[in-house]
Amino acid sequence: MTSPLTFPDTIDKAVNRRSLLKGAAVFAASAATVNAASAASVTPLGQTGAPTMSTAPLPLGPLPGSRYPDSRLESAKKGKVTFGPAEFPAFAGTMAVERVATGFRWAEGPVYFPAGRYVLFSDIPNNRIMRFCEDDGHISVYRQPSMNSNGNTIDREGRLITCEHSGRRVTRTELDGSITIIADKYNGKKLNSPNDAVVAADGAIWFTDPAYGIGGYYEGIKADPEQEKHNVYRVDPKTGDVKVVVDDFVEPNGLAFSPDEKKLYILDTGFTDGPDNPSHIRVFDVDHGSGKLSNSKVFAEMPKPSITDGVRCDTEGRVWCSVGWGDPNEDGVRCYTAGGELLGKIHIPETVANLCFGGQQRNRLYICGSSSLYAVYTSVQGALKP
Repeated sequence: MTSPLTFPDTIDKAVNRRSLLKGAAVFAASAATVNAASAASVTPLGQTGAPTMSTAPLPLGPLPGSRYPDSRLESAKKGKVTFGPAEFPAFAGTMAVERVATGFRWAEGPVYFPAGRYVLFSDIPNNRIMRFCEDDGHISVYRQPSMNSNGNTIDREGRLITCEHSGRRVTRTELDGSITIIADKYNGKKLNSPNDAVVAADGAIWFTDPAYGIGGYYEGIKADPEQEKHNVYRVDPKTGDVKVVVDDFVEPNGLAFSPDEKKLYILDTGFTDGPDNPSHIRVFDVDHGSGKLSNSKVFAEMPKPSITDGVRCDTEGRVWCSVGWGDPNEDGVRCYTAGGELLGKIHIPETVANLCFGGQQRNRLYICGSSSLYAVYTSVQGALKP
């Protein structure tokens, strides 16, 4: 038989009262701690885990109807074509535009890692970085959550540099997998939403900071901008200081150095904010010693309502840029001479966001087109600079 709980008659009632008061105080303090912890909670780091469902996925391989030479390669030159588009270096002979991976919500920011023969790129709304292995065509998740990563690049040590929307920062993934914050503030205030980055030979990181990633909850976390302007920044390789290099863009987007790094191309996609805003590429002279830009001019205008989101150069200084969001007949990639003359177009059946050169010979152009990753062999090599 279980004995009932009893208390000795000798217990000092005053002591019991003090004990009860002490216990009540402890309980109250615990409750305050719980409330404080609750007040310090944070929102989820962006939307996660919503794969694209489809009963009829887009087919991989050469696009339907492809034949050699691929009609999706359009030369701007009207001279005689004997074997492929005249003077347009997108043509490499027996090849066609291929879809190599699909099933994403918005593919962006590709970067090629030669040591592993893979491409990393962002699937921004799904809050993840994807990895495409070109040796066997395997696609996998590299990082999730990715803080709604957008643009990616690689530095001279083979480390991943990433622009994060919901993190509102630029980070570096170290060789041991740890993550270093490169920049998240300027003048004590949060950045807007870093978009794209490049690394110079001296180790300086240059990046753009439009407001796209804080405009809603789909590709980031909605928030008020703390930076008055949408700037382009440079991070000093020795001190880590973050400085504004240009502040007169409406929405600065993709950027890339010329092969000799004497020029910096920066895209303005301000047209997304209003019909009178720019949709073009600007080019600047670069002084790496002082970390300054000068002699700004418009390099190429895009056919509105299309915009160009990403840009890369080849070893001969030609400029390759994405085109999308406007006329479907303009969706794809454009190629310009270093002097700004249009050489030709690569037509892609989806809006194109960004691109990069890859492959063992750096002659394969990887193209992020909305829900898919495309690839096309070219007759040029991408510039060695990331």
